[in-house]
Amino acid sequence: MQIRHVLLATAAIAGLAGTAQAENVLKWGANRDIGSLDPYSYGDSFTINVLNHVYEGLVRYNEDLKIEPALAESWEIMDDQVTWRFKLREGVTFHNGNPFTAEDVVASLTRVSDDTSPLKGNLPAYVSSEVVDDHTVDITLNGTYPLLLNDLTNIHIFDEEWMTENDSLLPTDIGGGVEGFATYNANGTGPFIVESRQPDAKTVFVVNPDWWDEPQHNLDRIELTPVNSAATRVAALLSGEINFTNDAPVQDLPRLAAAPNVEVLEGVDLRTVMVGFPFREKLTTGEDNPFTDNRVREALYKAIDLDLIHEKVMRGKSRIAGATVAPPIPGYVPELDELPGFDPDAAKALLEEAGVPEGLEFEFSCISDGLVNEEQFCQAIASMWSRVGLAPKLDVAPRAVQSPKRTNGKTDVYILGWATLPMLDAYSPLLQIFHTKEGNSGVFNWGGWSFPELDALVQQAGMELDLDKRLSLETEALKIVKDQNIMIPLHQQPMAWAVTDDVTEMPLFPDNKPRLWFAQVAE
Repeated sequence: MQIRHVLLATAAIAGLAGTAQAENVLKWGANRDIGSLDPYSYGDSFTINVLNHVYEGLVRYNEDLKIEPALAESWEIMDDQVTWRFKLREGVTFHNGNPFTAEDVVASLTRVSDDTSPLKGNLPAYVSSEVVDDHTVDITLNGTYPLLLNDLTNIHIFDEEWMTENDSLLPTDIGGGVEGFATYNANGTGPFIVESRQPDAKTVFVVNPDWWDEPQHNLDRIELTPVNSAATRVAALLSGEINFTNDAPVQDLPRLAAAPNVEVLEGVDLRTVMVGFPFREKLTTGEDNPFTDNRVREALYKAIDLDLIHEKVMRGKSRIAGATVAPPIPGYVPELDELPGFDPDAAKALLEEAGVPEGLEFEFSCISDGLVNEEQFCQAIASMWSRVGLAPKLDVAPRAVQSPKRTNGKTDVYILGWATLPMLDAYSPLLQIFHTKEGNSGVFNWGGWSFPELDALVQQAGMELDLDKRLSLETEALKIVKDQNIMIPLHQQPMAWAVTDDVTEMPLFPDNKPRLWFAQVAE
């Protein structure tokens, strides 16, 4: 396919002058748009991943998902065992030309850990940070903690001066409807610069000629276009309107694989898809909430035919899960993957034993632009629950509509996908989902559950520096999650990307995050 030659207009960013000829264009058709240009605005992996092309952290994952230096060149744990000292990379500039210094790191960590930050749970052990000199920062934790570097891969660094000038020292919040300058503007140090953004239409990134790192890509321009319809996305790929998608519909993979100009890249995502329940006193209908009874949660689990969903809805591309973390994630053991078995008669008996009235109504919240085939498997699950005497009201809407309802407890049963990013450790869901909601813990505990024994194990794991002991604590905590059916795991979702033949290099990462600074297109 011939790449269109596009004149790159003068970037409307202070400090960047001149024009460039955009020859190498990656046209990315995604199944949805990013939620904001502020990476702190919501714990959404897709938005954070896209913005990692603009903003960077002190450290990052390399091609093998091993942690390596980024904006920090080196680090050490000080004698008190709770202070980490980071030596910062010199000569780095933000996209507006401002120099990167320790002040920017402190301001960014203060912003992301603020009580109003939706991402504060991504820095669970953080207490404070302090400037040592222009290129040295000390980060103080609340105790010994082995996973700080994992956490920092997802904490993007802002320009303190830019935030101050634009009244953006506090985070925005998609779920809470809080917007600000950083919602629609960006200024990072990363390999690409935001040239323009039209929410729900197109976001354009252009190459940063002053990036501190040596580029492995050859891209001049990335055009991110949300294409919500799977059929439209496939048609756009086949016609060349887009040349990359990170969400090739599983039902269309045979057709795409047979196309002469398309290559399909497949794998199984680390993301575990789960059903969550409310633990509050009343349902949204005003009726008493039966889901606080583990027998009821178990009944709903037994009523789901996981094999049928795997075969029919996910086209055999998913991995049926009995555990709430995927096998590659530290803390997982095979015993956690045992399944209860599809048994609608046993489900009915448990519901009767728990005193659940026939035809119980509750809201079942799903996202139309969320997980792979989410709307379809939600429809299947709702039908299965109806067959055991329940009356779920399926509520399907875009992420922008559902997110505030979920975070504010305005729905009943819901779907959540969790890939343990950026931590790549079972401690991630244990702390952010399954721990009681308090402080930096339980940020995604939308159901409001609380299990003190589980909390104690999670807290011990968070301080344990011995790897084997820490993983044993995490496994024990995951067993409580499983025994109590706090959430019902369904599957690890399939991962399928597709590129046209003018894309010559596109590494497929197991965390399902495109890193386009490794991508190349035909010259």
